[in-house]
Amino acid sequence: MPRSAPVSTMSSMHDPPLRLVAHLDMDAFYASVELLRRPELRGLPVVIGGARSLDPDAAPRRLGDYAGRGVVTTATYEARQYGVHSGMGLMKAAALAPDALLLPVDFDEYRRLSRDFKLAVARIAPRIEDRGIDEIYIELSDVPGVHEPVGHDRWGGLRAVAQEIKNNVWAATGLHCSIGIAANKLLAKVASDLDKPDGLTLLMSEDLAERYAPLPVQRIHGVGPQSAKRLHRLGINTVADLANADLNELTTHFGDSQAQWLLRAAHGLDDRPVVTASEPVSSSRETTFERDLHPRLDRSLLTQALVRLCERVSADLTKRGYEGRTVGIKLRFDDFRTVTRDATLDAPVDQSLAILLGARDCLKRVILSRRIRLLGVRVSGLSRKASVFDAPPPTALAPRRQTARPASAPAPHIANGTGSQGTLPLFDDSATTDG
Repeated sequence: MPRSAPVSTMSSMHDPPLRLVAHLDMDAFYASVELLRRPELRGLPVVIGGARSLDPDAAPRRLGDYAGRGVVTTATYEARQYGVHSGMGLMKAAALAPDALLLPVDFDEYRRLSRDFKLAVARIAPRIEDRGIDEIYIELSDVPGVHEPVGHDRWGGLRAVAQEIKNNVWAATGLHCSIGIAANKLLAKVASDLDKPDGLTLLMSEDLAERYAPLPVQRIHGVGPQSAKRLHRLGINTVADLANADLNELTTHFGDSQAQWLLRAAHGLDDRPVVTASEPVSSSRETTFERDLHPRLDRSLLTQALVRLCERVSADLTKRGYEGRTVGIKLRFDDFRTVTRDATLDAPVDQSLAILLGARDCLKRVILSRRIRLLGVRVSGLSRKASVFDAPPPTALAPRRQTARPASAPAPHIANGTGSQGTLPLFDDSATTDG
């Protein structure tokens, strides 16, 4: 059975790379932002996570004294040496690094600095694909100077442009970033992680055999833990192993489409463009409670949380100029069972009250038989909100349909969530619990 050529023989496919793509990743972004205003904590194990604080400048506390069910948002490299990582429960992190310092999250500040670093990059290379609060792809192919050698360094001009980007980010934010550059997005993503923190890494065709082929197969972006386990069972542990794998065998275990993608990825092939503009499909917010809440006895707390979530989703939509047709809720119970419900509305909404009314309708379709661990609200089916000047005036032949409460109508009173007269019964009395 013919086998695929190993990575080391594929360089001709990339030589010379006519396309240059960078992946920029801010180093330990949340933790680094916190260290900007607390420089005395540099060099110490610091964990960011748990509930947001009303006072973002509150003094850090010892992680070992934490009690609750929050999760780690990020950690400094010093804390990571103890095995602490993003997504880990704070109680587990406390067992690994009890003397680490715990700080609350401050997403408003993270978003501000996220905007600042992206603007700093755009001043040099404006073709940017936004991949989240702390990472972007950058199309460098047409940036002046990137194809110019410097002395005997074929990529000297490219390194100079990349260093200028890093310098701009530092000047705008005071934060370090790592940049990986390659012929495509897949390899650039791998490269940005090779020399963290504060890295500048080129992963060109001549580097693949030495720096890409020996990597664990799970370092390929898109190969998750389960796929990696299945590959390991086939004796495929490294990128080189995967590049030499038999296509028919991979197809048997992964299906035709994924098998072909795996082989292409192992050979460093990826033709995805840098997408500079995209439309969001949804906007959501959720919160994990410090303790499981009883749907009847803790109805006031649940109602307050639901109202806050709807207000935050509304603020996000309004800020971005979107509205959505579908409102959804997400509930996770104390047995970790998760349920979701969606309601499609007659017209798109972006106001918190309309979102709240949709969420209430969704809640009516959930049997609240257990305590609640997590609550979330989501608006999907997004479209850009039209200007008042875009819509034609209603006529007698085509009256505008009234789908939401008129602005002049009184909003439901949500003072205590008890469901008494004059309140909005978000969590119904008919709910039963087993404790």
